[in-house]
Amino acid sequence: MSKETVFSRFSAAATRWFDKPFLNVLPETAHIYGIAAGEITYATMLDRVLRRQVALAAAGFGTGTRVGLLLDNRPDFIELFLAANSLGASIVPINPDLRQAELEYLIAHSGMSAAFVVPGRHADVARAALAVGSAMVPVTPDAPVRPLLPLVQLPADPDSAREAALLYTSGTTGQPKGCVLPNSYFLHSGDWYRDTGGLIALHPGAERMLTPLPMFHMNALAVSLMAMITLGGCLTVLDRFHPSTWWDSVRRSRATCLHYLGVMPAMLMKAPDSPADRDHSVRFGFGAGAPAALHGAFEQRFGFPLIEAWAMTETGSGGVISVHREPRKVGTACFGRPDSGVEIRIVDDAGDDVDIDAPGELLVRRAGPDPAYGFFREYLANPAATAEAWAGGWFHTGDIVARDADGDLHFVDRKKNVIRRSGENIAAVEVETILARHPHVRQVAVAATPDPVRGDEVAALIVLDAPARAGTDKTEQLPTEHLARDIATWALGQMAYYKVPGWIGFVDALPRTPTEKILRAALKEEVGAHMARGAFFDTRALKRRQG
Repeated sequence: MSKETVFSRFSAAATRWFDKPFLNVLPETAHIYGIAAGEITYATMLDRVLRRQVALAAAGFGTGTRVGLLLDNRPDFIELFLAANSLGASIVPINPDLRQAELEYLIAHSGMSAAFVVPGRHADVARAALAVGSAMVPVTPDAPVRPLLPLVQLPADPDSAREAALLYTSGTTGQPKGCVLPNSYFLHSGDWYRDTGGLIALHPGAERMLTPLPMFHMNALAVSLMAMITLGGCLTVLDRFHPSTWWDSVRRSRATCLHYLGVMPAMLMKAPDSPADRDHSVRFGFGAGAPAALHGAFEQRFGFPLIEAWAMTETGSGGVISVHREPRKVGTACFGRPDSGVEIRIVDDAGDDVDIDAPGELLVRRAGPDPAYGFFREYLANPAATAEAWAGGWFHTGDIVARDADGDLHFVDRKKNVIRRSGENIAAVEVETILARHPHVRQVAVAATPDPVRGDEVAALIVLDAPARAGTDKTEQLPTEHLARDIATWALGQMAYYKVPGWIGFVDALPRTPTEKILRAALKEEVGAHMARGAFFDTRALKRRQG
């Protein structure tokens, strides 16, 4: 059993590359967060982490402690992750866009003992904790650490199997699931990036990686961060993606590689051509979802390849597949083929393997004696869902793909009822559960509708209660745009802005089975027909990040 942990790997990196830059805070990010700009060396970060470690240990943090982090993409997030990991504690990254109902669920389900929260969200988290009867009192990252009562177990010996993070991912049957991620999940991710080579080969002590992706997602937390720690590179983390200043950030960061989501190339291609389009040092971009029609044009214009990959929070880099060698079949939704460490099947609804070019669900596992190595360990407090996901000894991804005659995989669609908007997975059932709390909503069903920029947008069909109907337009006896906007505005206070319906329509009834379950296939057709008739109210302009 390995004794290596995330912290021990970072400590070793800091010893080897002590005077090299570890984090780079650009001026634009520093301005948004109100922090200092500039580079932070490995030695400086280690000193900060050890100071945090002393404070956390004195407050009783150790094995069994879960620590919530609602810190955006600030350096504090990484400091506290490493410090907590050094004591055997686990972090629970919190999406800053979550609102009251979502925070209540996360706090109660995770059982977090403490939370470090930016000042602007302190009151929200405290109110959510109080609502679910949690004794957890959030603190700001620069405040004295509150002692945990009762004190938890002291730190145990380092162990790569020990939980390092609890990361929540959208489910398809209700509330989000908590993915328990051991240290080995993170360590393997760094190893994978170090060893893969090809078009994404990284050079020890020389790389500068830029990411605009959030630290509460596995891509930035487990892939970007661990790649740079493993190879002694420098990571620049933006607060988020800003299309108008993106290339300025790329140049100022001196990035040699960057991570992207599919929505980014689409936005960047809208800008007029510029003589500075190739004025950068980027060798490759690594991500997923580049629009097929724009993929080749983007590479030709900006001068570097977009390396498409597939992974999930549950698979981590243990099941990652990427098209990091030529030919990449640009413009065909190709994401490569598995390497020798990953085994796959593509099956139909009966569980039988499909033919070449036929679509089917992708099943993955690690080759060798441990099929879950590098994957998540389990869904917290949900053994039934864990067993279902691993039925037959394979992880069932819920993604529909096809394998061509060369063995390359092409993404087709999602089997699960998940809406993917700008890289965020949104569970329709979760949105429906929250919208159903609105006093005017009797029934509601949510589905994806295509969006030219975001990939998918959330569309909601709502059956109103009788009092709400009585208050609709008297002339036509139809719900008004004002009512749709009121519901969307209310929803902004209950859930992350991106989950709020961007299209709201009103119907007399929803397509249901005899047992009153929503007929998802019929719902999708109804959403399409509703859209074709122009019967939806457009509430997309209301969907903005809340302060």
